Amino acid sequence: MAATDIARQVGEGCRTVPLAGHVGFDSLPDQLVNKSVSQGFCFNILCVGETGLGKSTLMDTLFNTKFEGEPATHTQPGVQLRSNTYDLQESNVGLKLTIVSTVGFGDQINKEDSYKPIVEFIDAQFEAYLQEELKIRRVLHTYHDSRIHACLYFIAPTGHSLKSLDLVTMKKLDSKVNIIPIIAKSDAISKSELTKFKIKITSELVSNGVQIYQFPTDDESVAEINGTMNAHLPFAVIGSTEELKIGNKMMKARQYPWGTVQVENEAHCDFVKLREMLIRVNMEDLREQTHSRHYELYRRCKLEEMGFKDTDPDSKPFSLQETYEAKRNEFLGELQKKEEEMRQMFVQRVKEKEAELKEAEKELHEKFDRLKKLHQDEKKKLEDKKKSLDDEVNAFKQRKTAAELLQSQGSQAGGSQTLKRDKEKKNNPWLCTE
Repeated sequence: MAATDIARQVGEGCRTVPLAGHVGFDSLPDQLVNKSVSQGFCFNILCVGETGLGKSTLMDTLFNTKFEGEPATHTQPGVQLRSNTYDLQESNVGLKLTIVSTVGFGDQINKEDSYKPIVEFIDAQFEAYLQEELKIRRVLHTYHDSRIHACLYFIAPTGHSLKSLDLVTMKKLDSKVNIIPIIAKSDAISKSELTKFKIKITSELVSNGVQIYQFPTDDESVAEINGTMNAHLPFAVIGSTEELKIGNKMMKARQYPWGTVQVENEAHCDFVKLREMLIRVNMEDLREQTHSRHYELYRRCKLEEMGFKDTDPDSKPFSLQETYEAKRNEFLGELQKKEEEMRQMFVQRVKEKEAELKEAEKELHEKFDRLKKLHQDEKKKLEDKKKSLDDEVNAFKQRKTAAELLQSQGSQAGGSQTLKRDKEKKNNPWLCTE
């Protein structure tokens, strides 16, 4: 019998029985609380918004501290995500807080791909958690969960409508993270303009199908306050770490020539509402939604890409082992098929190469024969010319010898005649007077 069938039968056979006395498992919630407190909690916030909207100041105000960080400039060539992790302690509860800021967001002339680094960063955190989860030896209880639990999207207080960059970015992020839109520096516009701006933003989000985070109303203890706060989205906030004396109390506020804006005064802004909803009421729900909704969606898509599935073609349960075996057999079959294709391709290429080499060899032999014949013809021509030259040289030598012989004979004949004349003149002196 399969393990899934056994589990199904166990679940169907569950009965409710009364207890005769106190057992003690009602202390499980206390045990869980003590264990959670001893281990501590983690919470990761992504701040998305244009440079200069007061993201860092709002974080400092929310957590009542001063986080380290360098102010961003408007000269960034692209969007960069800067992550900083801090250990916070309140009473006996420890919180590992990670704040991720989008440096350079909206500062480029071409903003078409500004959302891509943010999406890639969120997916990278999901992938890191999935790889840890798929390990044989997992250490999830000590693993630092870097998945983004809340995205505070800062909207510029223009008073008109959302920018196309804001709509595109939120649409790309709404299936990956819990988006809480907030109007930054809301003291820059009047109350009437702010009310119209909120209505306009909500209308545009709905018409463009952007799913923002809704505070849960299924829990009776927080249903009323969360339902009320959902109607106040997006929150119009102001941040300030400067404390001013108002009446007899020191309060966080911003001083202007025309008056003072109190950060924690709900008549001035929605900062208190944001803090209540984000930290004091729904922080655990944000963590749970990240794991059960956004991460599960990423995990399911990733495993489906890898070939894993829950049911077979007949809609019957499919165990992980069966899926692995099926995928392994499929992979081995594809591997053998590719090996055979590569072998056939290799044999074909060898044959083609052999044919090319034989053809090249034949061409070389023909070229060699042509060159050899040409060499022989040239050699024969040179031998004929040499023979002709030798004959000419021999004939020239013969003519030269004959000429020299004739010249020698002529010289001898002329000399004998001269001697004969001299002798006759000597014997007959009268010949000299003539």
